Amino acid sequence: METIRFGVVGCGYFGSELARIVQRMEGTEVTAVFGGSDAARLAEELQCKEAATLEELTSLENVDAVIVASPNHVHKEAVMLAAARGKHVFCEKPVALSLSDCRDMLAACRDAGVRFMAGHVMHFMNGVQQVKRWIAEGEIGRPILCHAERTGWEEKQPAVSWKKNVATSGGHLFHHIHELDVLQAIMGPAEQVVMAGGNLGHQGDGFGDEEDALLLTLEFPGGTLGTMQYGGGFRWAEHYIKINGTEGSILMDMKNSKVILNRGAQLTSRMLNDTAAEDLERAQSYELAHGGISYGSPSVRVPGWLITAMTKELKAFRDALQGKPAEDSLNLLFDGSAALTSIATAEAAMRSMREKRWIAVESIH
Repeated sequence: METIRFGVVGCGYFGSELARIVQRMEGTEVTAVFGGSDAARLAEELQCKEAATLEELTSLENVDAVIVASPNHVHKEAVMLAAARGKHVFCEKPVALSLSDCRDMLAACRDAGVRFMAGHVMHFMNGVQQVKRWIAEGEIGRPILCHAERTGWEEKQPAVSWKKNVATSGGHLFHHIHELDVLQAIMGPAEQVVMAGGNLGHQGDGFGDEEDALLLTLEFPGGTLGTMQYGGGFRWAEHYIKINGTEGSILMDMKNSKVILNRGAQLTSRMLNDTAAEDLERAQSYELAHGGISYGSPSVRVPGWLITAMTKELKAFRDALQGKPAEDSLNLLFDGSAALTSIATAEAAMRSMREKRWIAVESIH
């Protein structure tokens, strides 16, 4: 393929920006879009076709690959149709809301002989890549304990988005699955999980039905451990990941846009994003947002620091379609393991909360 032609499913906040990035990149173009109230506007902006249906978009001869950025609960339909019609697939996180659906989607792509990539954008952030290098180089010894928080407080809304209902978004744990994914990329796939949670302060009109507080404990291979806190019921908002090893520790500080290596009394700090301007932009955004759980809107453009990471992500997908090998640290996005691991553990955690007991991740089918 000299130029890879993309169809985009889902023209909201994220899907629209992914489409703009594809249109700017060398060797790619958007030929069709579908889905959402902004589809017509986006088609006019990009001078491409607005497909009338999902079936039409996935059947177009001038579409080689499909970006799925629709609401979480309808990812499966788009992926299955695209694969059945021989289109390569990039699917936004969370890939699915159940492990069985995720397996079906990956199997459909594999059986059709098309490439699949999970849209877990944190892997393309400068600071996350630096953390992976530090760990691979043995800077903190063997990772043994980790903790992540993505919390904040949400106010009543005049209209309740699909992102606030469990049936359509999966709730906080699925919709904000990034930290669960990154921790398992570092610590290994969780073997068992226990979670407590509930909707403690967000009932009634103007709120969805998702839990606003989720408290997880995870056991990783070799008995190493992790804890996590998610939700919109925390007045003291936090957004970070900590990795503790036998020789040192690492902080990924999203609010202050930095990653810090602590080895003995020596601290080494690096940028979270690609430039100082992007780090400042991100840090300033937390002064206005509700911690780590803010949501985008099609009426607002994606921030520059995130566009940089999304561009790297889509370039990796383009390169894979052109036959170039992926970096070793990114193979988990192409072989299905990141999608399967994150969704299996999230599903096990939700079952644990309902059943009030530890759940072995391998018991999820």
